[in-house]
Amino acid sequence: MAYSLEVEVGRLLHERGLKLALAESCTGGLIGSRITDISGSSEYFLGGVISYGYDAKVELLGVSWDTLKAHGAVSRETVLEMGRGARKALSADIAVSVSGIAGPGGATDEKPVGTTWVGLVTADGEWARLFQFSGDRVPNKSASADAALQLLLDFLNGKLEKENSRT
Repeated sequence: MAYSLEVEVGRLLHERGLKLALAESCTGGLIGSRITDISGSSEYFLGGVISYGYDAKVELLGVSWDTLKAHGAVSRETVLEMGRGARKALSADIAVSVSGIAGPGGATDEKPVGTTWVGLVTADGEWARLFQFSGDRVPNKSASADAALQLLLDFLNGKLEKENSRT
């Protein structure tokens, strides 16, 4: 089988007996789709929540209205709360979350089209990364899914530094 992020992530999750949950916003289920394209993914993938609107983020993932009002949906704070909520809701070992501005609308001066936050939450730490993609809607969604899977792969390969984790 050819190498892909989702194949390598799946192999490592399976080998380690870890369970994954997702919280997707701008990717609209693309990450979950890619993971479930791999046969046997039900062994390590529990499911995900597509929380596109604020109400869904609050009701399904427990994101605070105060966080959304203070920082917006596309923020470090929000993706970490999304990840915590998905991890808790699905009793997962690891949760990956993503929220961004795919475009062409929704941008602000502070957050132009392509601005995307990706989060990863485990019992041992939390990480979030900011990306700025330069494509239009579909390429930005694809790049966001790649970034989320790469962050997960980096975690599984021990490449995330502890100073970026919750203390």
